[in-house]
Amino acid sequence: MTAEATPQQDTIPSAPLGTIVKDYFVNVLGQVRILKKIYPGIMHLLIFWGMTLLTLGHIVLLMQMALFLPFALPFPRGNTYLIFETISDYAGLALLAGLGMAAIRRIILKPKYLQSRWDDYYAIIMLALIPLIGYTNEGIRITATNPTWAANSPIGNLAASWFQNLGLTPQAAANLHLPMVIVHVIFGLVFLGSIPYTKLRHLIFTPLNILFRPRKQNGQISTIHDIDNAELLGAGKIEEFTSGQLLSFDACLRCGRCEDACPATAAGMDYSPRVLIQSLRDHLQNEMITPLAQSNGNPDVFGQDYAWACTTCGACIVKCPAFVNPVDQVVDLRRYQVLTTGQMPNTVGETLRNMERQGNPWGLPPQERGKWMQDLDLPMPEPGKKADVLLFFGCAMAFDERNKKIARSITKLLDKQKVDYVTLGMDEGCCGETARRMGHEYLFQVMAEQNIEIFNEIEFERIVTPCPHCYNTLKNEYPEFGGEYKVQHLTELLQEQVKDTPSVAKNGHKATFHDPCYLGRYNQVYASPRELINSTSANFKEMPLHQENSFCCGGGGGQMWLETDAETRINHHRLDQAVETGADTIVTACPYCLTMFEDAIGAKGLNNEIRVLDVTELLLEKE
Repeated sequence: MTAEATPQQDTIPSAPLGTIVKDYFVNVLGQVRILKKIYPGIMHLLIFWGMTLLTLGHIVLLMQMALFLPFALPFPRGNTYLIFETISDYAGLALLAGLGMAAIRRIILKPKYLQSRWDDYYAIIMLALIPLIGYTNEGIRITATNPTWAANSPIGNLAASWFQNLGLTPQAAANLHLPMVIVHVIFGLVFLGSIPYTKLRHLIFTPLNILFRPRKQNGQISTIHDIDNAELLGAGKIEEFTSGQLLSFDACLRCGRCEDACPATAAGMDYSPRVLIQSLRDHLQNEMITPLAQSNGNPDVFGQDYAWACTTCGACIVKCPAFVNPVDQVVDLRRYQVLTTGQMPNTVGETLRNMERQGNPWGLPPQERGKWMQDLDLPMPEPGKKADVLLFFGCAMAFDERNKKIARSITKLLDKQKVDYVTLGMDEGCCGETARRMGHEYLFQVMAEQNIEIFNEIEFERIVTPCPHCYNTLKNEYPEFGGEYKVQHLTELLQEQVKDTPSVAKNGHKATFHDPCYLGRYNQVYASPRELINSTSANFKEMPLHQENSFCCGGGGGQMWLETDAETRINHHRLDQAVETGADTIVTACPYCLTMFEDAIGAKGLNNEIRVLDVTELLLEKE
């Protein structure tokens, strides 16, 4: 490692031992995430458990034979061993069944997101040869000795019957047994030796990554501590990623589940989370081979704009069975461009300059922030008086004309429900979420510290915000800077008010709900907006992709302010999915999502056919 390339440090500690043990049983042995896709899940479960039980059987057998050991275990073939013998036989059958499913999937089914390379077929062939040779050995051994326990090895016994029908004599079988055992051992050793050089490496690295990954909320971004004195800002060289990130590159299964879920990939953008991780892994391998002095050091497999196609929606994170987090890598690549090289897309630079100079990504003067509320006489904090709710609107509600209307709807609802709340008015600042996900960690930290200082001067029970991006930031990221508060999304607060209201006849609009990524997938808030919609007269119908599987609107990760090719707009794809439900009203609970839907509706000329409302606007229609 070069002197000037000091790796980042993992800033989020690993989990306590109890959590790691639980993870081992749930996600390593239980394969819970892998089973989210039924066919490949069952396939992998058969291969994993078949190979695991066979390996245990081989360990017992080798120790009993004193092969490679100076002693043999006194392990008679009692009832316990005979049960294990039968289990091992069926484990090999399960392994072969799983491998058959894998071959069918790669050769016949060919899912569009599944890539096949030589080592995929190598793994299938090697894993199949080991039990097949094992059954052959068992059949030869039974033929040679005709043991009393033959029935406890059903597959081996069947193989013995075949050999005997072919004319294999006990003496010939006895002569064949040792050479075949040696062949079996050789294949096993070749298999073990090939693990570091093929996709089989995931047998080691994936469990390690699952167990020792940094434990944090999916919506939480790692922090650059002591940023004023930090030598490294982001990652511009492969060795500048953290040790945990480097491990995750090798843990990647290349299964394609992240790519299958990625909205940017689906929209045709030049981005894939799998390509990102695999390219970094390949670059890591090349860096290990090539002397660093001869390497240009940069992850030059990507163009300047590659990392900016990601919406940081988190779909890849929740789908990955190895718990790889491509969003972390995207943010680190962006940090390097923004804070070190200054080479970034023009619209990124403009947005960040707006935030630096005006304190908001819209670039509007700070004094515009409170204009929408000037005639409302909203409650403000009073010294010595504690409010239940500190209402944090967020920049979209303050500077975007459409969202200003929603802000007014929110205040009407809260006043009608007699919620005890206060607002910050002109003292409210940007939470900094856009700056952080665009890579400007320094600007985010400045904004976070300013807001925390203001919050700490006010007495309140909880912060409530209508913006999922603010919600995620205040709830999951501010605590690292000393800002630990109870934080709720507005729908959670409003849900408390409608829990006991009588049901309403469903004779209104046909409505569907779009789950904002930062509210749903990152923070598992699914029930409250749906309960609010169901409290109205709207006829509600889910989109096929909803809750954890929701398709991004395309506005996250700074995409709200980036130029996008008209042919690859994520919001257009999501709008099509909403239209397919037959709904005439799209309901959401995020100012970014609402803006992205309205843009798509206008671009497609559907203004007279479908509308988009914030959930608070739908509630006001009920009043």
